[in-house]
Amino acid sequence: MQAIRKRYFPALAEYIRSGSEASLFEATEIGKLLHGIHPEDMIAIHEESMQMLVANVESEEALKLYSRSFIFLIELMVAFRFRLQPEQTPEQRFSEMRDMLLNSHRSFRMVKNKYENVLQHMDSGIAIFDGDGILSFINLQMAKLLDIPRKTLIGCSLREILAHTQLRRGTKRIVLRLYKEMFLRRSRYLEFQDANGRHLLVTVTYGDQLDGDYLFSVKDVSEYKQIEQSAYQNDKLAMLGKIAASIAHEIRNPLTSIRGFIQLLRPHLLQLGKEEYARIILAEIDRANDIIYEFLNSSKPSAPMKQKVPIASLLKEVILLCESEALMKGSQIQFESYDEELTISIDVKQIKQVIINIVRNALDAIEELKDERNGRIDIITRRDGSYAEITIRDNGKGMDHSTKARLFDPFFTTKAAGTGLGLSVSYRIIRNHGGTIRVSSSIGEGTVFNIYLPLVE
Repeated sequence: MQAIRKRYFPALAEYIRSGSEASLFEATEIGKLLHGIHPEDMIAIHEESMQMLVANVESEEALKLYSRSFIFLIELMVAFRFRLQPEQTPEQRFSEMRDMLLNSHRSFRMVKNKYENVLQHMDSGIAIFDGDGILSFINLQMAKLLDIPRKTLIGCSLREILAHTQLRRGTKRIVLRLYKEMFLRRSRYLEFQDANGRHLLVTVTYGDQLDGDYLFSVKDVSEYKQIEQSAYQNDKLAMLGKIAASIAHEIRNPLTSIRGFIQLLRPHLLQLGKEEYARIILAEIDRANDIIYEFLNSSKPSAPMKQKVPIASLLKEVILLCESEALMKGSQIQFESYDEELTISIDVKQIKQVIINIVRNALDAIEELKDERNGRIDIITRRDGSYAEITIRDNGKGMDHSTKARLFDPFFTTKAAGTGLGLSVSYRIIRNHGGTIRVSSSIGEGTVFNIYLPLVE
């Protein structure tokens, strides 16, 4: 059996690669040598070989390789079933051939069912349309994406699928977009984001490669997008650091000199009745210095100076700092802790900066509703495995997908007087603490920030 396995794999690989008659002849030769081997054992060898051949290929390519491999397997099984046995009478041979043909058909059906079962449970959605546009195969994942039972889809045309009573309106728009891009414009790839925020990649293999059929594959690439976004974010922060480091000090020095001379001139301006000018100039210089400070702070890769603190006491201090500002803007801050004993090791000053920044953004978002409802900010702490989770939830105006996607980008801001550095600095501080920060938001429903920091056990 081991010798057959060693000979079978390279022969099958060569046939799938070249499709030559010589490699197909090798299947016949192997089939003649299979004395005393059960057909199911041979099918098992075939399946092992195919699993190795398709281990690193995409789902649509794997389907094509499986289809091509059946010809090789059938050629081998025919040679195995119909090898000459001179000691038998023609009637015996005919009877045996009939039985073997029936068994071969059953074996083929078994292999087909096995491979179809593999396709059914792949993490990619797969659908096959024949040359007439009729859906001939759809796996469980694709039916799940459409949110329609697969048995009601088999045999439907694209028009009938679009008219299906269970097809949601948002999904119908996506299917129409796929039809325009892939059938009319002959695009092979399309990437889009669904209503749940998932990034999906659609790939199509056209009929000339599949005997007239059309193979559609849909894969969720959200994790890859997150990795890509994280790498992109780190690149932008590194660029910001270089810019800040090169210009911040050069700007700060002349501003300090200007501020000193304005203070010297202040008595003379007072005599001229222009002291207000001095006050405005000094205020603007201080604002410019604050912006430069944010630049420098965002570019510092310094490690946090950590100390162990109970997370509940830290948040209560932050709430005291922000409470008066919240009351002035008609909002309330509510605190709830599910575990008062949670302790984290952090740079207190840096984490306070993060929490205050997010709370102030929440107050600004609530203020933009202009008294449509009472403002409320909920701060909640709980344990999440080995992390402390801090949830900051507001009932402000919320954000759309495009704003949320750029929220942690340096210099991106929706405020007229904002620098766009606050959240990018917060993102970096949390990452330097070994934690993560996530955000979810909907227009008109508010925003939720979730901060995860490692616990001290």
